[in-house]
Amino acid sequence: MDTLINVFVGLHIIGIAALLGGFLTQLKAMGRVGAAPRFVPGMLYGACAMLVTGVALVGLAHADDRHLSSVKIGVKLAVLLVILGLVYVRRDEEEVDAVSFGAVGGLTVVNIFIAVLWT
Repeated sequence: MDTLINVFVGLHIIGIAALLGGFLTQLKAMGRVGAAPRFVPGMLYGACAMLVTGVALVGLAHADDRHLSSVKIGVKLAVLLVILGLVYVRRDEEEVDAVSFGAVGGLTVVNIFIAVLWT
């Protein structure tokens, strides 16, 4: 069971990397005159991967009789659903306003720190 959980943790980290990496690559567009950032497909795929693997990790942890903080999982899920909603709704737009774009990046970082620091 530990190996399966570790595989899903690795896939979860890949999802986080896709979401944050897409954000960071588009961040350069904000500095150019006349250019605006956009939500690239990798950001949507990363957020979806985080959702699927996160739900799988919670299920595997319960199956392995591990104790999880329901509040922490709920907060992480809520933050991820906001991220996913923003990226999904605005995915086809050529330009995204800086507030929505910054919110996705900031919430992604917040979600990472919740995972790491909340014990």
